[in-house]
Amino acid sequence: MNYVMSFVIGGLFCVIGQIIMDKFKLNAAYILVTFVVSGVFLNYFGIYDKLVEIGYSGATVPLPGFGNSLAKGAIEEASKNGFMGALSGGVMKTAPGVAAALLFGYMVAIIFNPKKK
Repeated sequence: MNYVMSFVIGGLFCVIGQIIMDKFKLNAAYILVTFVVSGVFLNYFGIYDKLVEIGYSGATVPLPGFGNSLAKGAIEEASKNGFMGALSGGVMKTAPGVAAALLFGYMVAIIFNPKKK
């Protein structure tokens, strides 16, 4: 059942992104920023934790999950270290995911030969 709910929640994020792209003719950069910021707002209102309970990795892996992790890290560190913790907390919480994305992206770029359009 976890796989099904992960697929449903992750699929809903994809459907929402596709609707936004089709309806408002926005490019991928606007969608990226919208999803990350929406994850922060959903965390603020306490909704995102409920989505994670229902959708598991379908809610934590997409871009709103990244925004949620940024917000959680900033809030946790701000309560411990004040303003500087708010600046560094989100970076510390999301650094492993960003590092993995950079590493795997670099490995794929080495293995495959990109073609110019």
